[in-house]
Amino acid sequence: MAQAKNTQKIINIKNKKASFEFEFLDKYVAGISLKGTEIKSVREGKVSLVEAFCYFRRGELYIKQMHIAPYSMAAHFNHEATRERKLLLQKKELNKLESKFDQKGLSIIPVRIFINDRGLAKVEIALAKGKKTHDKRDDIKKKDAKRELDRMAF
Repeated sequence: MAQAKNTQKIINIKNKKASFEFEFLDKYVAGISLKGTEIKSVREGKVSLVEAFCYFRRGELYIKQMHIAPYSMAAHFNHEATRERKLLLQKKELNKLESKFDQKGLSIIPVRIFINDRGLAKVEIALAKGKKTHDKRDDIKKKDAKRELDRMAF
């Protein structure tokens, strides 16, 4: 068992587009309710968070448009790739998020998905505010300046 943990592949899938499109206000780590073939695909790293977003329904938080590729070894018991999945947070965190989510202009988006030490799939979600075009240009300028400084250091 201890040997299997050392050889386990580290899964850390990020949504790079989210940091460009949104300004993060708060971050939370949530569990995710997955089926058997879904967790196997996540462990293989076959997940896309690009179009994913979160929403509330009847006081519970769900993630939509997160693409988990069908597991290659499964036969006819495979899962639907973009089904809605329930996120697992404490009631206090859900109430806090829902009250902030009702404000105009705020969204809840997944930032990354990872496997924790116990082997459970977790999603890092962020309460975010959309950036304006000039904010995006400022970020690009900062990245270019940092890249130039890194080149000069070598």
